[in-house]
Formats: sequence, structure tokens, C-alpha cells
Amino acid sequence: MRVPNDPETPLQVNIVPMIDVVFAILTFFIVSTLFLGRTEGLPVNLPKAATAKTQAQTRITITIQPNGNLALNKQPVQLDQIKPGVESLVKINQQPVVVINADERVAHGQVVAVMDQVKQIPGVKMAIATKRP
Repeated sequence: MRVPNDPETPLQVNIVPMIDVVFAILTFFIVSTLFLGRTEGLPVNLPKAATAKTQAQTRITITIQPNGNLALNKQPVQLDQIKPGVESLVKINQQPVVVINADERVAHGQVVAVMDQVKQIPGVKMAIATKRP
């Protein structure tokens, strides 16, 4: 019970629990963004291009490693297996984008050979992965 002559205690806002909640949310966002990196293909050193653009949706990735090994969606393949492999991944009435991740040290002829295999498939768009300088 309060006696009328007692001084009134000032109201206090305890912000420590609020800071704890903010740090918990911040930690959640930091950890979740670590999993949003590029995981379409195997790690290679991409060449730089000033006109590089981000594709809206990528479904099929062909990776050419520095030693010349090929991978279709992270599965090792040979050059003659690329066309049937991509055709099996293409769904009816869709225009998928096939992204070629070629290491900058890969011979130009091998990249052209892969592009030639992809261009033989009707309705497939092709892009070459680069990174901004």
C-alpha cells in the first residue's frame, strides 16, 4: 500500500530483454545467409565480365573443371553424355537455362564443344557463368 506522502518512483523501461531478442534475430539472419551462397556447381575460378547479369532461375548446371572434367548438376559426365543428360532434365513446355561454369584456365575448344552439345537441344537457353570484377 502506498502512503500519499511517499515520492512516486519513476517509470523504468528495461531494454536488456529487448536487446537480447534483437541479437537473437540478428544471429538467425547471419546464420541463414551463410546457406544462401551459390551452390549450383562445383567450385571453379570463373572469369570476370563487366556485363555479367544474374539469372532469375537456374535449373541445370554444367561445370568444366580446370583439369577438363565435366559435371552435370554435380554428377560427373563425359562430353557425349551432356546432350542426353540435359534432355532428361528438361521438362515439357519449359525453357530451362543451362549455365556453363567453366574455369578460366579451361581451353576454349572444350567450352565450345560443350556449348555445341547444349545448342542441339531445342528450347533450351544457355548462359555462361562469370563473376563481376
